Amino acid sequence: MSRRDTYHDTVKRALIKDGWTISHDPLRLSYEGATVSTDLGAEKAFADGERIAVEIIAVEVKDFDSDQIMSEFEKALGQYNLYRTLLKLLDPARVIFLAVKKDVFEKFFQRPIIQVATSEDKVRFLVFDEVREEVVQWIK
Repeated sequence: MSRRDTYHDTVKRALIKDGWTISHDPLRLSYEGATVSTDLGAEKAFADGERIAVEIIAVEVKDFDSDQIMSEFEKALGQYNLYRTLLKLLDPARVIFLAVKKDVFEKFFQRPIIQVATSEDKVRFLVFDEVREEVVQWIK
């Protein structure tokens, strides 16, 4: 198993504070003899008119704390796309989110080249405050 990102438990606590139930830690995806894992699987019930619906998500947590942030981004984008593709095959109701710290989102993810790449790949974000351990924004 690969090492957990620094903010794995922070994001887990933030999701729980936001009303989510952690269903998988990690969420393993197996296809044709290969297995990969995204960091978390979670679910949340909500009222949809007269019925109760359940939203299910996968979350990939990334630190983006090194001097090689562009290299980290390239790897994260590849992982995100692989997990999204596998989820379409294995669990099509589950939507994947890339979890990033608020300051990283505001500084790095606002760069034009990064916005072009994430827009093209339709990346969904869970932006969190690592000090308060809270979700501050969902970007779908």
